[in-house]
Amino acid sequence: MHRPGWTLVVHATNANAMDIHPATRADIPALNALIVRSARELSRGFYDESETEAAIRFVFGVDTSLVDDGTYFVVTDGPALLGCGGWSRRRTLYGGDQRPVGEVADLLDPSRDAARIRAFFVAPEAARRGVGRALLDACTRAAMAAGFRRLELMATLPGVPFYAVNGFVEEEQVVDTLPDGTPLRFVRMTRDLSAH
Repeated sequence: MHRPGWTLVVHATNANAMDIHPATRADIPALNALIVRSARELSRGFYDESETEAAIRFVFGVDTSLVDDGTYFVVTDGPALLGCGGWSRRRTLYGGDQRPVGEVADLLDPSRDAARIRAFFVAPEAARRGVGRALLDACTRAAMAAGFRRLELMATLPGVPFYAVNGFVEEEQVVDTLPDGTPLRFVRMTRDLSAH
């Protein structure tokens, strides 16, 4: 179900209309399935298979708090699920329900904190069709409307080039040792919205 006032229609370069709307709890199983497909296909060449599978188990997945906040979006083209991603006013920087990293209950202060960009995943068949850019634009506008003037995220290695092209700068390289001992590499990135 779409929430009134939140639907945004974006026209991609291939002239297909993309509908961006907040996710609901009913969407979560389909979104988690998309996330697994996206991670396995689009992480090739950046993470090895064992890293990807550990990330799927411990990191990649929907954070229900974003869904409940109305800040996690789904991108569709007719019945096709093209992608998902969101933003947050909570301190959690990354991770799904299985292992959020950062305090979920802590709310950020827009006057001094950066809004979080969270859990962007695109269906492999929809890669390079403007889905990620449309999501990022929607999240940026929503975060700015909530008073935030900076964005922060923890990028996966495949995501770093996308975020860099969209104005994010690298702050630090991070290695998160997952519960099974797998070291997983990320890059923390930020973007200043003051000139936006």
